[in-house]
Amino acid sequence: MQQSKAVGIWIRVSTEDQARGESPEHHEKRARLYAESKGWEVITVYHLEALSGKSVMGYPETKRMLADIRNGAITGLIFSKLARLARNTKELLEFSDIFKHEDADLISLQEAIDTSSPAGRLFYTMIAAMAQWEREEIASRVAASIPIRAKLGKSLGGTAPFGYKWVGEKGQKKEFVIDEENAPIRKLVYELFLKYRRKKVVAKHLNDAGYRSRTGKKFSDTTICQLLRDSSAKGERRVNYSQRVANKNTFKLKPVEEWSIHPCEPIVSVEDWETCNRILDESLIKNKKPGPRPKHLLAGYVQCADCNKKMYVFHSSKFPTYRCPGCKNRIVAQDIEEIYHDQLKTFLLTGMSNSEYLEKLDSELQERENLLSIILSERESLNKKMDHFINMRMNNELSKEVFAEKYRPMEERLIQLNNQLPEMQAEIDFLKIQHRSSDVILNDAQNLYNDWNSMSFEQKRYMVETITNEIAVGTEDIRIHLKHVPTARTAQAANPTPNNISNQNPVKRQSTDSRI
Repeated sequence: MQQSKAVGIWIRVSTEDQARGESPEHHEKRARLYAESKGWEVITVYHLEALSGKSVMGYPETKRMLADIRNGAITGLIFSKLARLARNTKELLEFSDIFKHEDADLISLQEAIDTSSPAGRLFYTMIAAMAQWEREEIASRVAASIPIRAKLGKSLGGTAPFGYKWVGEKGQKKEFVIDEENAPIRKLVYELFLKYRRKKVVAKHLNDAGYRSRTGKKFSDTTICQLLRDSSAKGERRVNYSQRVANKNTFKLKPVEEWSIHPCEPIVSVEDWETCNRILDESLIKNKKPGPRPKHLLAGYVQCADCNKKMYVFHSSKFPTYRCPGCKNRIVAQDIEEIYHDQLKTFLLTGMSNSEYLEKLDSELQERENLLSIILSERESLNKKMDHFINMRMNNELSKEVFAEKYRPMEERLIQLNNQLPEMQAEIDFLKIQHRSSDVILNDAQNLYNDWNSMSFEQKRYMVETITNEIAVGTEDIRIHLKHVPTARTAQAANPTPNNISNQNPVKRQSTDSRI
C-alpha cells in the first residue's frame, strides 16, 4: 500500500499556451488524477498563470511554495513538465537542491520523473545533465511551433525581406505588407540586374546613388543575390524553407514538402523575377570550374551495381565499352545510351495529355484533402470524448480503473492523429504546388524526350548532368536514378525523397554484349 503524502500542484501556463487550448484547469485535473492514483493528498495549488518562466524565484507563489516545503506543509510538488516549473536552468538546479535538502519530491508528469520512486530518484544523479536537456527542450518547443506558424502565415521571427515589413500591435496577428520606403529600391535591384546582368555592378550603382540597406550598410553582391532569389518580390512568400547548419553560420534548404508558400503583394512581375533567376542559374553553370570534357554521353554516371565502383570506357574492343575495374561487369556505351533515352519515355510520361495529368493530380489532391478532413473530424470528436470522460471522473461517475481503461486508448489514438496531421498537410501543399505548375512541367517533359535525337552532344550532356544522379549497371538489370523528373509520380504521397527518383521497374539486361 502506497504511503500517504501531502503534495502541492504547480500551475504555470503562459498566455500562448492558453491560446493553444492548454488551460490551467486541464493541467490541474491531470495533476489531481495522478495524486489520486498514488493515494496522495493535495494540500494546495500554486497558481502562476500567464507569468513568464524566464525567472520565477521572485514570484509570491514561488516564495509561498518554498516556505511550505521548508516547514513541512507539503513534501512533494506535482507539475506538468520541467519547463513549466522554470525555464531558467539555474533556477531548476536551485529548486532541485532545495527539494533534495528538505527531503521533498519533484514530480514531472511529462518527463515521467517522480523522485518518490526508486527509478525517479535516479533523477538526482542525472541533474548535472539538465542544462543541456533544457536547451534541447527549448529548441524542440520552438521547432514544433515553426511548421504550424508557417502554415498559418505568421511571422517566424526576424525581420521581413527588404521591401516588406510586418505591421500590427503586439499580441495581435501581424500583416505582411509592402514597405513603401524600401520597395522602390528592391524593384530597382531587378531593373538594374536585367540591364547589366552583374551583381557587383548592381551593388555599385545602388551604393553610388546613396542607397543603403535597412541597417545602413552598403549593398554587396551577396546581398543582391539574396534579394534576387527571394520569391516574395514576385508575390510568393516562402516560409519554413531553410534551417541553420549545426555549428555553422550558414543555412540549407529544407525538403520542399516542408515549405509553406503564402501570397503577398508583388514588387516586380513574375516574368522579371524568373528572368533574373534564370540569368543567375546560367552564371553559376558558366562559373563552374571545368573538368575534362567527356567524350561519352554518360561518362561519370555509370556505376557497377555489384561492387559499387565507377565504370570507365575502354576502347580495347571494336565498340567503346564501360567496364568495372573491380569485376568483369561491362556494357557497350551505345547500348546504355539507347537504354537511357528509352527510359526517359517512361520517366517523362510521354503521351499523357495535359487534361489527363491534371485529372490525376486533382484525384490525388481530393483524396488527401478528404483524408485530412476525416482526421480532423476524428480528432475533434476524440477531444470531446476525452473531456467527457475527465468530467465524469471528476464527478465520481467513473472509478479509477474504468477511467484508465477507457481514457488510455483514446489518448494513444490522439497522439497518432497529431503525428499524422503535419505529414498529411505537407502532401497536400506539395500537390497544390505541383498542380499550379503542371502545364510547364508536362510540356518540358514531353519536349525533352521528343527532341532528344535532334539535340547536339553538348545539349544532351547538359541534360544528363542536370537530371541524373547515377546509372547502376548490374549483371541482370539496370537502374537509372534521376535527381528530379517532373512526373506525376513525383507528386504521389509527397515522396519523402522527391529529389532522388529511381526507376521502380529496372531494365532487364539483354544479350547485347555480343558486340564486345
